[in-house]
Amino acid sequence: MLRFTIAAGDALLLVDVQNDFLPGGALAVAGGDEIIPVLNQYIRRFTEKGRPVIASADWHPPDHCSFVAQGGPWPPHCIAGSAGAGFAAGLALPPTALVEHKAAQSGLDAYSAFAGTGLGPKLQAEGISRVFVGGLATDYCVLNTVRDALSHGFATVLLVDAVRAVDPSVQGPAAIREMTGLGALSATLAEVD
Repeated sequence: MLRFTIAAGDALLLVDVQNDFLPGGALAVAGGDEIIPVLNQYIRRFTEKGRPVIASADWHPPDHCSFVAQGGPWPPHCIAGSAGAGFAAGLALPPTALVEHKAAQSGLDAYSAFAGTGLGPKLQAEGISRVFVGGLATDYCVLNTVRDALSHGFATVLLVDAVRAVDPSVQGPAAIREMTGLGALSATLAEVD
């Protein structure tokens, strides 16, 4: 079993833990709420070590290109400023968390926390070399965020106990295989301190 010690150069990256992706939301991920207590433990461990926490959020205009009415695949969700776009009420984000809004332009979609946000250079400027990634959903925004983290040269650890997939039977496991195949390591709470 690998052990990961939270150290200088590490950051925690939470992907789209928003109300619309939780049970009852406009684009609910089954079991999405189950990761919140786990993420809160990661948040506590990273903040206790003085390491940064970053949270990405879909922040769509009402006519976003990903919505069915505009020819996209998804129902309207995470509309900027709406309750659905808010972070999960139980998520214990620290006041110092860096929030990155993504897909905020009508004609541009973005699954990755790095897409159009400048997050890669921001993290590099802060001396970050390794990111630990959890959130929603494994087979979409988490997958794309991990791909981009690796392409930016960050060592990347997928928090497998803190992700849930839109399709947990096929696409979720395939996404995890792809991420680890690209070089991401995987970890659970028992392995990170």
